[in-house]
Amino acid sequence: MPLQEGAKSKGHSTRAAVPSSIWLQLGEGAGETGETMLTLRRGLSLKVLRKGVEETCLWENAKQIMRPDDANVAGNVHGGTILKMIEEAGAIISTRHCNSQNGERCVAALARVERTDFLSPMCIGEVAHVSAEITYTSKHSVEVQVNVMSENILTGTKKLTNKATLWYVPLSLKNVDKVLEVPPVVYSRQEQEEEGRKRYEAQKLERMETKWRNGDIVQPVMNPEPNTVSYSQSSLIHLVGPSDCTLHGFVHGGVTMKLMDEVAGIVAARHCKTNIVTASVDAINFHDKIRKGCVITISGRMTFTSNKSMEIEVLVDADPVVDNSQKRYRAASAFFTYVSLSQEGKPLPVPQLVPETEDEKKRFEEGKGRYLQMKAKRQGQAEPQA
Repeated sequence: MPLQEGAKSKGHSTRAAVPSSIWLQLGEGAGETGETMLTLRRGLSLKVLRKGVEETCLWENAKQIMRPDDANVAGNVHGGTILKMIEEAGAIISTRHCNSQNGERCVAALARVERTDFLSPMCIGEVAHVSAEITYTSKHSVEVQVNVMSENILTGTKKLTNKATLWYVPLSLKNVDKVLEVPPVVYSRQEQEEEGRKRYEAQKLERMETKWRNGDIVQPVMNPEPNTVSYSQSSLIHLVGPSDCTLHGFVHGGVTMKLMDEVAGIVAARHCKTNIVTASVDAINFHDKIRKGCVITISGRMTFTSNKSMEIEVLVDADPVVDNSQKRYRAASAFFTYVSLSQEGKPLPVPQLVPETEDEKKRFEEGKGRYLQMKAKRQGQAEPQA
């Protein structure tokens, strides 16, 4: 897919929409004119002026057609495929911004994805339009908001399918453990900065809380009964290769999210034995980096069911098999919500989960609390529109 020239330019600043299926890699060094060369995986290149610009490019657009290998047997695009596109678009714009001033070169690494709702299914043959915008920067992090639209190119119909908020941190190209400072952005209103600071503090607190409660692991059970947690729990083991990684040698956040969604989908399908689709993803927290050569285990287990939805907890553990100095560690965690669909695409009742152990009953009640909280939030948002 060729690069598409954007329609907005001011002073020396430029804009180009990069297909989100192409990962951004930052080349070493910069020229006398202040141009940074961004080298893309497929051999394409894009010049972005970074010195003396009057306006920093804070938004990014990308397009990609959905193909059969992006979807399930029913033709619905995998939630993991969409999450990967969202993350790649966010990485491009945040890396670009973090290198918009003179200083040490860096690549933006994904730290967290806020709750993401899948508002409408996307199908094979439709075009995904991914737009990303930087909405807040702290001293060491960037908030990016991403919208995904699907387009039926036969009828021209477009619909909003996803809205997501992601947080990135800039890591030095010379020292991956060094987090660099983020160039500040100029807000059109003071309220925008204040609201962004509140979101930053809230996600920072939640990330700390989530990391402390991630000690348990998913254990296999022999001959489990149907509708129990053990019956549908699933694991996937993946050896991290070069194609999974950034130029730092660490796994792309989008790759991890896609694998997490695959495991969650297997759990949901095993439980209800119907066509299933991703309805939402609760906040995904990336607790630690995953290095090339690690063996990662992605485990999923059902935690809660309502009448028409299933909550699945997904845990990612990394085992640095070539490094005896480091033990297995928790790299990421999230809750996925799935719904069961008929052949006509209508929601179906979900078999009710049967928790057996005290831990399973506790997780069920916690999942019920999250479900009721989100249900009340959606009802509250709908009432003013009535």
